Amino acid sequence: MSKIYSSFLCVLPLLVALSLPECLRAQKGIAPRDLWCVAKNNAADQALQESIDWACGPGGANCGPIQQGGPCYDSSDIQRTASWAFNDYYLKNGLTDDACYFSNTAALTSLNPSFDKCKFPSSLSVNNGSVSSSTGTIQMRPDSADLSSSNRVVGTWFLPLVTSYLLVAFTWLVQ
Repeated sequence: MSKIYSSFLCVLPLLVALSLPECLRAQKGIAPRDLWCVAKNNAADQALQESIDWACGPGGANCGPIQQGGPCYDSSDIQRTASWAFNDYYLKNGLTDDACYFSNTAALTSLNPSFDKCKFPSSLSVNNGSVSSSTGTIQMRPDSADLSSSNRVVGTWFLPLVTSYLLVAFTWLVQ
C-alpha cells in the first residue's frame, strides 16, 4: 500500500498543475483583472488640475470626453475629470505604476469609475497599445458578468483531481 500511496503523492502535483484552468496557466498563476487609474480622494484640487493639464497636454491623453459636451464632462467634479485623463494616459503608456502616478495624485483601482454615459476603458480593454472600441467612442464591454465559462473549472481541474483520488482509493480497496 505504501508504494501506491507514494506513487500517488508523486503524480498528484503533476495532475493538479496540468489540470489548472487555462487562464491561470497562461498568466503564471495570476488571473487577469480590470484595473483603472483614478484620482486619489485626498489629492488637492490644484494638484489634480496641474496633473490634468499635463496629461491632456504634453502627456498626450485623449481628453475630448472630458471637454464641454463630452460624455464625461463634469465641471463640478475634478476627481472624475482627473480620473478620465489619468486613466487614458495610463492605458496608452504601458499599464505601469509609473504611468499612474501623477505626482502622487493617482492610484490604481479595481473598482470601475464609469458613471452615467461616461464609460472608462479598463486595463483589459487595451490591445497592442491601443484601446479597443467597437464604435467611434471608447466604450467598455457590458457591465454584466459573463459566467458562461465557469463550468470549465469543474471540467479542467476538479474532475481530474476527483478521478485520480477515486482511482487510488479503488486500487487500495482491491489490495
